[in-house]
Amino acid sequence: MTHAAAAPRITIERARSWPRLRRAVRRAGFWLSVVVIVSPAILVFLWMLSLSLKNEIDNLAYPPVFIPDPPTLKNYVQVFTENSMGLYFWNSIVVSGCATLIALAVGVPAGYGIARLQAHRFMVLILIARMTPALSYLIPLFTVFQFLGLNNTLTALVITHLVITVPIVVYVMAGHFETLPKELEEAALIDGGSAWTLFRYVALPLARPGIVVGTILAFIFSWNNFVFGAVLAGRATRTLPAAVYNVLTFEQLAWGPLAGAAIVVTLPVLMLTIFIQKEIVAGLTTGGVKA
Repeated sequence: MTHAAAAPRITIERARSWPRLRRAVRRAGFWLSVVVIVSPAILVFLWMLSLSLKNEIDNLAYPPVFIPDPPTLKNYVQVFTENSMGLYFWNSIVVSGCATLIALAVGVPAGYGIARLQAHRFMVLILIARMTPALSYLIPLFTVFQFLGLNNTLTALVITHLVITVPIVVYVMAGHFETLPKELEEAALIDGGSAWTLFRYVALPLARPGIVVGTILAFIFSWNNFVFGAVLAGRATRTLPAAVYNVLTFEQLAWGPLAGAAIVVTLPVLMLTIFIQKEIVAGLTTGGVKA
């Protein structure tokens, strides 16, 4: 009787342990995938940071020296004193900030209209505009800006960056508005609300996570754009990605200043993403299941 009673008990314990084991295996597989995907980017960033904190002798040493001994900020000082990085940093903030704000003013209502009218073909056109290589816009935009006298100005850069920011905001907001429950808008419509009332007081407050995600993505893509800033900007209106290119010299490739300039470009968007990562995750996951 003892052995007969113990056998079912062991079977029950094994049956209970299987779900826990499967969850542990899934969790381990998930974190392993995260490490495999993220580790190359982290290692590249750490190596770039190491180059920016070492002198040129250590940067050219073999075998490579990973940990600076001692670390130095000479490369950052050189970048800011010899290349006007402060001015280029301000230009990037102005261009990316203005392009993002204008994209929000245009893209949020456009995304709402596309979502409610089910205008998916129009969405495809917007995505085609986003996927078209930036080089395709350079010649016509350069010609137009030359005619208007806007070449080498921040205004021209803001206008060109709208090609990047507006499609992103429209795409994110259209997808987010489609997941919002229509019952709330229908109730407001029965109470006598207009189309503007539905958008302003019902849909817009519920779309806050989507607006945050669209804002961050538009700002990051605008901030990282190189082509428009390198071709359409002048010496005093360059943005940071184009300014990094100016650190390269024909006489000698200085890895320390180049890595320092790259860190200056990367750090703002990296810190912004870290500080509001919860908002980004909430915006990407909200509406995953339709209410």
